[in-house]
Amino acid sequence: MAQHLQDRTILQGGVSMPWVGLGVFQVEDGDGLVHAVKSAIAHGYRSIDTAAVYANERGVGQAVKEAMAGNKLAREELFITSKVWNADLGYEETLAAYEASLEKLGLEYLDLYLIHWPVNGKYKESWRALEALYKAGRVKAIGVSNFQIHHLEDILQDAEIKPMVNQVELHPYLSQQPLRSFAKTHGIQIEAWAPLMQGKLLDQPVLTEIAASHGKSVAQIILRWDLQHGIVTIPKSTKEQRIIENASLFDFELSSADMERIDSLNRDQRTGPDPDNFDF
Repeated sequence: MAQHLQDRTILQGGVSMPWVGLGVFQVEDGDGLVHAVKSAIAHGYRSIDTAAVYANERGVGQAVKEAMAGNKLAREELFITSKVWNADLGYEETLAAYEASLEKLGLEYLDLYLIHWPVNGKYKESWRALEALYKAGRVKAIGVSNFQIHHLEDILQDAEIKPMVNQVELHPYLSQQPLRSFAKTHGIQIEAWAPLMQGKLLDQPVLTEIAASHGKSVAQIILRWDLQHGIVTIPKSTKEQRIIENASLFDFELSSADMERIDSLNRDQRTGPDPDNFDF
């Protein structure tokens, strides 16, 4: 279990991935984004998660470059993730999309590249492209996003290399227990996007009660719940104080009773699209 913000989990293939990162979904490219990413890195974050469709890879790249210089960090100390969008699925299209993301980010490689959504009939060719990038040493780790069990079963039938990560919507109202169990059996690291349900859980009564008992915020309780379940988590924020708060997870521990109470909140309720009905 993570004991420090810079602690990492070891993925299939031996690459280490930070347990906590900064997500930049819906953060507009520009000064605010650059400031948020630089603040996160200055306060100890080492993982930044973006995607082609977020249209902010250039800003992330600028922030990473400035943060490395300002904090005297080597590129190898950071873990940068991006994702291929639905419109670019297919073998050659995915290879081209990867090069486009690298160019925008100003990087020579990505630490993790994901298929963003399991668009039916297209993701297997993209997976072949990710395998080719991985085997050529162009990317350190490869994985998928928003894949359900049947998508994973499908891709595992033909894959030469198993997905190393599956990044999915995951929070106390969508705990994804069956998917988590399947992923654990196959050595796939689960990573949570929207871990705070885009702010919709911050007034949830059970969570506020547990937070009060620990002298912590609801956000900290949820993120600690992720970590104690072995889930990588990437909360989003552009506010420096919230970025700091979201990383202050290592001076307390949830009891088994706390964990069970949070587990019991599951409603299988999504705030994002259903992966079985999302092709765009």
